[in-house]
Amino acid sequence: MMRRSFLAAMFAVLTVPSSLAETASNGVLEIISGDSVHRFDIEIADEPQERSRGLMFREFLSPEAGMLFIYPNEQIASFWMKNTLIPLDMLFIANDGTILQISPNAVPHSLQPVQSEVPVRAVFEINGGQAGAMGIKVGDTVKLYR
Repeated sequence: MMRRSFLAAMFAVLTVPSSLAETASNGVLEIISGDSVHRFDIEIADEPQERSRGLMFREFLSPEAGMLFIYPNEQIASFWMKNTLIPLDMLFIANDGTILQISPNAVPHSLQPVQSEVPVRAVFEINGGQAGAMGIKVGDTVKLYR
């Protein structure tokens, strides 16, 4: 019940396009930033094994792609980059879909933790520097279509 109410609240529009229905771990995420809407094809990591692997060992991430980590409850989210080969921006997202924090350009191979300052329900990873280049900022809104 909590999971469904979170998804309904955080991602105000939930759809299941037929092209995505067969692959439950994929979807489309939009970030509404002022008058701009940034659209990403995403992988969803909502199981513990998926969240622990994340984007490790990947040599490339398309600028139109990202990975969304969804947690069963709000929590402090913490990441390290030990086996991650590319720099990443991490967008920490509240239960209602608001971006609360952005940690830009996490350093590949680093053992330094990157974590949320407050409990979050989700984290969205994109290429390092991309959030700044697109004008994505704290307070912007995230919507998920799956």
